[in-house]
Amino acid sequence: MIKQLFFGSLAATGMMAGFASAATLDDVKARGELNCGVTTGLVGFAAPDANGQWAGFDVDYCRALAAAVLGDGSKVKFVPTTGQTRFTALSSGEVDVLARNTTWTYSRDTDLKLTFVGVNYYDGQGFMVNKSLGVTSAKELDGATVCIQTGTTTELNLADFFKANNMTYKPVAIETNAEGEQQYGAGACDTYTTDASGLAATRASFADPENHIVLPEIISKEPLGPLVRHGDDQWADIARWTLNALIAAEEFGITSANADELAKGTDNPEINRILGTEGDLGAMVGLDAQWALRAIKNAGNYGEIFAANIGESTPIGLARGLNAQWTQGGLLYTPPFR
Repeated sequence: MIKQLFFGSLAATGMMAGFASAATLDDVKARGELNCGVTTGLVGFAAPDANGQWAGFDVDYCRALAAAVLGDGSKVKFVPTTGQTRFTALSSGEVDVLARNTTWTYSRDTDLKLTFVGVNYYDGQGFMVNKSLGVTSAKELDGATVCIQTGTTTELNLADFFKANNMTYKPVAIETNAEGEQQYGAGACDTYTTDASGLAATRASFADPENHIVLPEIISKEPLGPLVRHGDDQWADIARWTLNALIAAEEFGITSANADELAKGTDNPEINRILGTEGDLGAMVGLDAQWALRAIKNAGNYGEIFAANIGESTPIGLARGLNAQWTQGGLLYTPPFR
């Protein structure tokens, strides 16, 4: 979710990717565990409970990938990363995949030598304020103090927005979302800015969420998604098509409850290919025929994962919006499984 730029270390981090193993699938199988980089804690997306068990929207993607590759969605080691450590953790090989609300940008894709495998959440940067401030629009924030994670594209977007609207602000530097929650909650800043989904998750964690509002302005495009290192196309294909399988499963009505029954064969050839009844899609990426079936059964299709972790019936309360299927007016659309 936080968009660290690292202009001073882009080249160095990119070079590290070249030293990473190009046979990630073999490494993961030999280890018997998928190392997944996640946030340090954002309820609804990735956060440990009181027993240390991780749960969330991004967590379920990692578990689906583990189920596809290792046959068991529980075989995941979750590695907490900050906005400053996440790319180094991936490039150095400490994690096999990064699923941490990370925005797909030009420099990350090219200069950092990282490969985004798709978009799992279409987002945009927003602002949250206490109702007592009496503000209903971000354009009323002239002179405000703003809690902001420094060295990020969030910070750059903020500067651009205020400049474009001929307004001034005073930044309050924070390191993590937890620190942002604390500072904002303590009244150290008038507004907290980050991706709108993160604001919703942060708001849900407050004892008085009804006293806080997310302002209507969305000031940027933030396509969030999982990413892997450059240099291992097989692993990138596996990570990409596991995400695609979850999205396609929702489109075709494949759920965690009916997947086994549909895997016996249907009249729809694409469903059959996804579930391994027809064709050899698994073999094309070095997996068995039922890799996607296992991924879907782990926590359900994309819609099930969304609804369970961040949907309107959860404390996060996010509507599908842009993240609805293309058949429902959203942007979710996968290439064909054939």
